Amino acid sequence: MKRLFVAITAIMTSISLWADNYTVTVVYKDNKATITIPEEVAGYVSVTSGSSSHVKLVQTSTNDDNPGEIIYQLSGSSADGEFYMTGEYKATLQLNGLTLTNPDSTAIHIKDGKRIKVSMMSGTTSTLADGVTDTESKGCFHSKGHTEFVGRGTLNIVSNIRHAIFSKEYVEIKNCTINITGAKKDGIHCQQYFKMTSGTVNISGVEDDGIQVELKGEEPFAGSETEDEDTGNFYMTEGTLAISDYGASAIKAAGSVTFTGGIQNFPLIDVMENATGIRVVGTDREEPDFDHADSIYDLNGRQLPAGSQPQKGVYILRKGKQAKKIQFLGK
Repeated sequence: MKRLFVAITAIMTSISLWADNYTVTVVYKDNKATITIPEEVAGYVSVTSGSSSHVKLVQTSTNDDNPGEIIYQLSGSSADGEFYMTGEYKATLQLNGLTLTNPDSTAIHIKDGKRIKVSMMSGTTSTLADGVTDTESKGCFHSKGHTEFVGRGTLNIVSNIRHAIFSKEYVEIKNCTINITGAKKDGIHCQQYFKMTSGTVNISGVEDDGIQVELKGEEPFAGSETEDEDTGNFYMTEGTLAISDYGASAIKAAGSVTFTGGIQNFPLIDVMENATGIRVVGTDREEPDFDHADSIYDLNGRQLPAGSQPQKGVYILRKGKQAKKIQFLGK
């Protein structure tokens, strides 16, 4: 047992040292930023912004000379700063109690088309805000790649120009807490698909949709229920999602919207999907879909009385934590 403990300790120490050796730290203070680049990755990361709080980093390497995943840890505070990083390989962005406002444009812009993991460090709260000057800005947080929000911390974010969170590819959320308290457009706007497996997301004060999922390519095929990277689908399996005070839809998806668990604190009537595969059920009230539902709603959000006979049309059925849309052909 002692040998096993020593072995595990050695492994954890090795992992910790590896992380330290591959972690670029950025500490903001007012209009300055202190950037520390470990020797192990110094040949792959360059600073083009000097000591300015408007940090600009370039991550470079070739396929034959890839240093592995580099971690960028951001902390400190600036009311006039930004973080801008370009690259071609997977990266992790750690938010460690960061407070960052860019009065002109995007607060964090990751111009890297690979997987970007955004980790809210445990027990910390980070806050992002953007400005109103740059009309080309897509949002307060802008990621070109696959964006995965994780961690046990909290991110507060508000956009004064467009979307609070914009991802050119998919968005996944796990464990962390994200509070979006305002946006001129959508709270979260992504392409490919959106997936929430745990955590808490609160969205309010957005002038368009709470969450919008777009396609990058073709329209989804009928009945698509996959997690392929271009379905336009929305998935929620666990966690808590609260959306209020929005201008258009709570959720708008180019594909289908699927809830298989979690807590949804918003009207289901305000979910708009472009799914071509709404399930069609039979012409009898005894159809099991109706019999086993806890509650049935029409598309105006009205709950049908228990035991009532629905007319021909489209309904939303809820059973426990699950919800689905069906088309009833009537008798």
